[in-house]
Amino acid sequence: MSAEQATWFRETFTRIKTEVNKVIVGQDDIVESVLIGLAANGHILLEGMPGLGKTLLVKSLSQALSLDFSRIQFTPDMMPADVTGTNVLNDNRMFEFRKGPIFANIVLADEINRATPKTQSSLLEAMQERSVTVGGKRHDLSEPFLVMATQNPVEQEGTYPLPEAQLDRFFFKLLVPFPTKNELKAIVQRTTGTHSDEITAVAHGEDVLKMRALAREVPISDAVLDYALQIVLGTHPDSDRPCEDVKRYVRYGSSPRGAQSLITAAKIRALLEGRFNVAKEDLAASASQVLRHRLILNFEAEADNVSADTIIRAVLMHVDSRDKDPIKV
Repeated sequence: MSAEQATWFRETFTRIKTEVNKVIVGQDDIVESVLIGLAANGHILLEGMPGLGKTLLVKSLSQALSLDFSRIQFTPDMMPADVTGTNVLNDNRMFEFRKGPIFANIVLADEINRATPKTQSSLLEAMQERSVTVGGKRHDLSEPFLVMATQNPVEQEGTYPLPEAQLDRFFFKLLVPFPTKNELKAIVQRTTGTHSDEITAVAHGEDVLKMRALAREVPISDAVLDYALQIVLGTHPDSDRPCEDVKRYVRYGSSPRGAQSLITAAKIRALLEGRFNVAKEDLAASASQVLRHRLILNFEAEADNVSADTIIRAVLMHVDSRDKDPIKV
């Protein structure tokens, strides 16, 4: 990778982020993480209470990139065909495929945990294979393709927790916080006044594909790669010398896909920092977003109100204490 390519990556990333921030108040870390997921060719799961701007964020991103946008409002009575599409009989008495809302560049799966597991699973092939199969025929999805799903906290009534197989297909799980007092004031002033900012296209799908290719070219040393693997393996209670919190609260640790996502996210963070190599700090900065939905905690963790983020922080501290060149976690 040349210096000019790295500069182009940072400038394009910043330009998209600045445009989205014209309508998104606060949530700077969330916007940056969503763009990292986009550049990593990964899908995003956003969790937060209603009204925090999750839908607006996804729509603004599609406008800034001039990409096709589709919104699927999941409900308990929705069927898989409502997502993927179905074969219908046309005027010539021939079956033709009518595309569902999954056929878009950026798909917002709104309140995905309102749908039944059968309907949730209809997203699996699309997210992993970038295609859907209807009536035995495969239909490819257009690139770039990104699923951004939103969900309310699982303890609310009328929700269906996502199965582990589907959770693992999300690159990041982002927790959308409630705005601060100043942010809430800015939101109210923007949305109740006469002036409103319009999103303009500052990049295109080809730019996204180029960013994805450049991100893969960032090198990673064996020492940093080993550090990443220690983090992922450290989430398993049956690994070599796990920390006490993992042994006590974790049933199953992260899958290998977690290691892939962690390294990819770290490569992009290194580029954004102007470096051509991955540092351990890049891994630590992405660990919670990559791993929090990949850990399966036991009942004791629920009883003690221990979150996955707490476990991940403990893992980072444990791995760092055993490392010859530790970082400050």
